Amino acid sequence: VQLQASGGGLVQAGGSLRLSCAVSGLTFGNSAIAWFRQAPGKEREGVACIVSDNDDTVYSDSVKGRFTIASDNAKNTVYLQMNSLKSEDTAVYYCAAELAPCNQLLNKYIHPGNWGRGTQVTVSS
Repeated sequence: VQLQASGGGLVQAGGSLRLSCAVSGLTFGNSAIAWFRQAPGKEREGVACIVSDNDDTVYSDSVKGRFTIASDNAKNTVYLQMNSLKSEDTAVYYCAAELAPCNQLLNKYIHPGNWGRGTQVTVSS
């Protein structure tokens, strides 16, 4: 299983970025694909998750209404559109995959077994 995250960068507060996670080696449609982030000195936080076969999407309260997760099954890719970015969104963002319900992944009841390398998102105020 391989997950490859991309799309990070430096953006001003209020701006937007779109992250991509290209997935291979697993059944894309029924796997939960989640985005996590970790800022320096802070615990890893589950941000958003999707299971494309049943359109199950879950967001953390910290990003609800600003971030949108979506999948392209033809490309086996999950996107995280991040709008109205804040300085507190600065972190390394990771995508992860597991056969599990999204809420259990984001709430850390289940630890994803497959992770990609992170991509840095920096929001300047």
